[in-house]
Amino acid sequence: MQKNIAILHYSCPPVVGGVEEIIRQQASLFHRYHHPVKVLAGVGDYFQSGIDFYFSPLLSSQNSEIKKLQQKPVENQAQLRAIAQKIFNSLKKALQRFDVLIAHNVLSMPYNLPLTNALHQLANEKVISVVNWNHDSPFFYNNYPQELDLEPFRILKTYNPNIHYVTISESRAVEFRELYQLAENDITVIPNGIDPIRFFRLDPQTVRLIQEQELFMADLIMVQPSRLHPRKNIELSIEVLHALRQKGLNAKLLVTGAYDPHERKTVRYHQKLIRLAERLNVLNSIVMVADYQFNGGGKLPASRVTMHDLYLISDVLFMPSKIEGFGIPLLEAGMIKLPIVCSDIPPFRSIAPNEAIYFDLKEEPQQIAEKIQAVVQNNRTARWFRKVMKDYVWDNIYEKDLKPFLEKIT
Repeated sequence: MQKNIAILHYSCPPVVGGVEEIIRQQASLFHRYHHPVKVLAGVGDYFQSGIDFYFSPLLSSQNSEIKKLQQKPVENQAQLRAIAQKIFNSLKKALQRFDVLIAHNVLSMPYNLPLTNALHQLANEKVISVVNWNHDSPFFYNNYPQELDLEPFRILKTYNPNIHYVTISESRAVEFRELYQLAENDITVIPNGIDPIRFFRLDPQTVRLIQEQELFMADLIMVQPSRLHPRKNIELSIEVLHALRQKGLNAKLLVTGAYDPHERKTVRYHQKLIRLAERLNVLNSIVMVADYQFNGGGKLPASRVTMHDLYLISDVLFMPSKIEGFGIPLLEAGMIKLPIVCSDIPPFRSIAPNEAIYFDLKEEPQQIAEKIQAVVQNNRTARWFRKVMKDYVWDNIYEKDLKPFLEKIT
């Protein structure tokens, strides 16, 4: 069964802020992986369909009554405890049938003490698995208000064994272990991520293709926007793909063009390519986009939107054509700063005389593969792009870190 996940912060989108954006991305991620999701906040609005929301001014960092009481917290302890109990009762009701509550920053920041105390009570009474997802703490800065060292603010730096602790980097983990006076490694590090689906505005059909083919997990993606025609030299692309995989790389080849099933010559060429890919054991690493059948049925519609999406997620434009009249894909690659590796033919040279990496059509696939690998390894931007895609895309963080963590704490 998928875990029912609640996410809580003082505010949520459309309120603008770093934590608010993380909440948007996490909620979308969990929803995408079929978890029932609820967002709880003091300020915000309904930002995505299919997600439940719970809003209460008592959860806000700007609640006027709570801010006033916190100005004299010792004198107002009774009123603050009463509000904490009220928040506890409302959250307990709102979180029925939920397995996990991810609380972002509200257990480490001093902006709503009743809420902080209510979350500790939820954890202590085993109402739900509470995750203290820490981004920051005022105690990490030299000029923090000294009153935070006194009651009732000391709860902000008090470790609770009934709460599960997560922070966003190893350096933050060191700081929080020192703050909580932990000798053991009781804080899980799960980095913030980025959502390329939202960032690139990827088409839902492209997202489905990415997920089925695990493209975000690839080490290198070549895209070849070519029709299936012998002069496009796709057999060389397959041989180069094989050479890259022999180097230990999880390489993928995206070929966008279709073949005409009514033209005998192109049908034979398509069959030839399939036999070659099978013989080299790389068929599962090739995506014939125009001919792609989804696992659940249906075809990927051929469109410029999809082509644009494939450029955005690829590392290299690979064009091994024997003959061309011009070479529009080179211009398209230039528009999004995609490195180009292509055959040394006059049309390509006339378009990008010094901007592409060229190879002679007589070169061996292994030599061409080395050039492609060098393009990615020697270009810091390209290298960083692939590292971000592998290590910081939320989908990969979910599989590597979040999913095992959720299973462990529930």
